Amino acid sequence: PLLTLAHLCLLSLSAAEPLRVVFMIGELEYETARTLPEFAKQELLPQGVECDFAHASEDDPNHFEGLEALADADVLVVSVRRRTPPESQMNAIRAFIRRGGAVVGIRTASHAFDREPPGAGYLRWQSFDRDILGGHYEGHYGNKPPVDPPTKILITAQQKAHPVLNGIEQGSFLSTSHLYKNREMSEKATVLMEGQIVGKQMLEPVTWIHSTASGGRVVYTSLGNPRDFETQPFRRLLLNAIHW
Repeated sequence: PLLTLAHLCLLSLSAAEPLRVVFMIGELEYETARTLPEFAKQELLPQGVECDFAHASEDDPNHFEGLEALADADVLVVSVRRRTPPESQMNAIRAFIRRGGAVVGIRTASHAFDREPPGAGYLRWQSFDRDILGGHYEGHYGNKPPVDPPTKILITAQQKAHPVLNGIEQGSFLSTSHLYKNREMSEKATVLMEGQIVGKQMLEPVTWIHSTASGGRVVYTSLGNPRDFETQPFRRLLLNAIHW
């Protein structure tokens, strides 16, 4: 799709100093070790965005090789599930957030660091969801298509003009990501999308914006399984979130 005026302005402003994004990846359920680098190659690198990847080590799943790139980054994209990084790496994440760095969380980022540390020298951040993302993950409904109904994603009418939703067709679309339960949202959070299991009544927030105590912008979405990456609405959502 053609770049919007907002994207062109962003690219123009960053011409002398490109946008720098670090992808922190450590989960085994949703294949983001594959889908996120492919997304970056197809959508971000052609726009001049600099991308670094901090993958969980095969030898130590709590250690993220390459996370030192966070020192010069503008955006941290988190796709991590229940890991407890070494103290030095957790301190680097906290320092990035304290200086106003932006965070984009997808899917399991809502429980990224919620696990008992394997030993001394590793840190748990059980409240990362509340502190940074602005939500509170309470499990999921377990609807897994094609055995179960898909999740219908509805754009919040009051927020349809928000830049994170730019270029996404208004109305609704379907996702095969089973629906997460996110309750007790932060007062600072603004919901952009809600999810509903087809044929059911319950609604859950699936995409929202938030801000850190240091003023850094935050976008979180509970979408992000491999099939979501094949759809235009999700890809555009993630692209918009990173630029915003």
